[in-house]
Formats: sequence, C-alpha cells, structure tokens
Amino acid sequence: MVKKKNKIRLAKGDIVFLSFVYVFLGIVTVVILYPLIYVFSASVSDPSKIVSGEVVLLPKGFSFAMYSRIFNSKNILIGYRNTVLYTVIGTMYNIFMTIIAAYPLSKKDFKGNSVFTFIICFTMLFSGGMIPAYLNIKNLGLLNNPLVMILPGALSATNFIILRNYFMHFVPGEVLESALVDGASQLKTLWSIVLPLSGPILAVLTVYYAVGHWNSYFSALLYLQDDNYMPLQIFLRRILLLGTSDGMTTGSSLQDQIMYEGLKYALIVVAVVPMVALYLATQKHFKKGIMIGAIKG
Repeated sequence: MVKKKNKIRLAKGDIVFLSFVYVFLGIVTVVILYPLIYVFSASVSDPSKIVSGEVVLLPKGFSFAMYSRIFNSKNILIGYRNTVLYTVIGTMYNIFMTIIAAYPLSKKDFKGNSVFTFIICFTMLFSGGMIPAYLNIKNLGLLNNPLVMILPGALSATNFIILRNYFMHFVPGEVLESALVDGASQLKTLWSIVLPLSGPILAVLTVYYAVGHWNSYFSALLYLQDDNYMPLQIFLRRILLLGTSDGMTTGSSLQDQIMYEGLKYALIVVAVVPMVALYLATQKHFKKGIMIGAIKG
C-alpha cells in the first residue's frame, strides 16, 4: 500500500491571502514584462506599423532593418566601443580599489581602522559639490580625457562597506590564521584564500559597478567635448530626448521620420541587452550575494 502524504490544510483566511498575493504578483509581472516585450517587438517591426498603432504585443512586419541602421552608424559604434571600454576597465579598477580598501580595514587589529573607515563613510553624507568637483577635474588635467570616466569614481563607499563586512563575518578567521602560520603573506592569503571564498559578493559588486558605468552619462556631459570619447548613453540622450537621428536618417522626409520611431526602440534594446546578459551570467552568485547581505552586515 502506498501511503498518501499528509497534505497541509490551509485555513480559509490563508487561502484568501495567498490568492490575493498570487493575483497581485501576476499583475506586477504583466506590468513589468509588457513594456519590455513591446519595446523588443517594436524594434523588429515595420516602423509604419508602430506609428499606426498596430504593434500591441507581437511584431508586425518582422524586420531587422533598424538594427542594420544602428550598427552602420559611426557615432553609435564609437559610443558602444567607448562604453564597453569604460565599463570593463572601470569595473576592474573599482573592484581592485574596493578590495585593497576593504581587506585591511576588515582587520580589527589594524591601527587606524575606525579612522579610515569613518573617512570613507563620511563621503556618503557630504560631497564637495559640482563646481569644486569640476575645478578638481580641470586641475588634474582630465577635461576632455577618457580617463575622467574611470578614475574619479574609484571607490563606492556603500560597496566598500558591503565587502568589508563580508570579509569580517563570512571569511573564517581560523583559515586566515592557519595560512599566516604556514608562512603565507597577507597578499598571498588575500589572493589564494580570501578572494576564492568571496565569489558571490564580488559578483554582486561587479554588477553594481558595471551597471553604474554602463548607464553613466552625466560625467561625460560635464567633462567631455570630443564625440570620439563619448559613451553610448550620450548618443542615446541625443536621439531619445533631444529628437535627433544622429545621421541614421536624413530627417527631411516623412519616411525618415517614421523610420526614426523604429530606431528609438532598437536603440533601447541595444543599450539594455549587455546588462541583462551580465545579470544572467552572474545570477547564481548574485542571488547568493544578495542573501548574504540581507542576513548579516
């Protein structure tokens, strides 16, 4: 005889509550997913179908013509190249600076620990302001220099605190002591023991920093003048907010203006896909890292 498993009976109030939760989550899911599906559908649809309002959910007049125009645009390719470089190099730089700041300050016996930690955390409350920052960048010779998109944002105080707390609470002190007793230097201990144990939290910080670099446009708006140094977001701003086609259409005919409507959606997809891919690639570690931050810190 096969024994039936005991099923948990829910009270009537619990059933009503769970029903409400599922309905609410379903509505939220639709509200979030619909704009994403619509933007993608519009990006591969005939622009005239978009203007006429025929595109509601699925593509109409399937075509990749918009993407062909985008990737034949010199400015878009320059912006994409610059953004990828700023994101990759900037994120590596940020992670490096965060690690070398967080590791020594996670040591309770480190002299000046509280003072240096306070100095870093103080920047979360007060900043120098836009004009002093501009003058500082000018005095450093970084105006119209691509390094201005990487060097000034070396360290996020919030990410520093997250990583410091992780090193303090989730890296076993006994393992570190054993390594030091065996003759390993602090650098060797950090590289061979601490960092391999910190994969989840480093994945979270990588996503945080990468998204910040990818979406960055205000620094470029203030400090860069040469289009050859501009990130993708500046060109997107010109096209989506200022209404320019940036050379992808002549703008002199009705057909070009209709084409412009399709280009906007294709540009949004092109700008969003890399960050979605990054999140999917780090999803496993990202979930674990978020949970670690929620449990202790």
